[in-house]
Amino acid sequence: MPEIWRKARTKPEMALEEIDRLTAVGVRFGTVLADAGYGLSAPFRQGLSARKLLWTVGIPRHQKVYPIDVSLIFPVAGHGRPRKNPIPDTLSIPAETMLADASWTSLSWRIGTKGPLEAAFAATRIRVADGEPQRILVKGQQHMPGEEAWLIGELRSSGERKYYLSNLPGDTELKTLAASIKARWVCEQAHQQMKEELGLDHIEGGKGSTDMR
Repeated sequence: MPEIWRKARTKPEMALEEIDRLTAVGVRFGTVLADAGYGLSAPFRQGLSARKLLWTVGIPRHQKVYPIDVSLIFPVAGHGRPRKNPIPDTLSIPAETMLADASWTSLSWRIGTKGPLEAAFAATRIRVADGEPQRILVKGQQHMPGEEAWLIGELRSSGERKYYLSNLPGDTELKTLAASIKARWVCEQAHQQMKEELGLDHIEGGKGSTDMR
């Protein structure tokens, strides 16, 4: 057995290795799509960006983010030695809090058997709180601001809210962001049909899923 298969690896690590393998044989990607099982992994997101890939991934609602205009400052020390490292001028907050007062827009992404499939979406530019951990004032260890990205919220007809991060360009329209999110749904439906029509129903995936378009 090859040595690389013997070591314990996480699913995000295996996904990045598979991307590298496919890239090596000439496969080119549009946008990498993944659910929150992968999207919550900072090394996975950072690995995609390091490979110059576009990505749109699900995240848990409590994923911490910073406002896009967060700055790094050197606060004046009241006692003791001055700080060696800067800290953010504001604390990170959960994704759901960042979009709590956002304006939501109803969009349709495809026509289903019962008519248009619709949901409401909101998006704002943020900095992901996935930088190096550092002690920030009285809050203890906190992650510093990392990559700039889109934070996207989806409000479904059931009332359920889902959250996503994407490194698509800053001038990307909301409809394009929504289409990127829902492209994974299309991939999953196609995979389900393959399992049913080609007798692949014995093939089971893990909880998390990634798609590369």
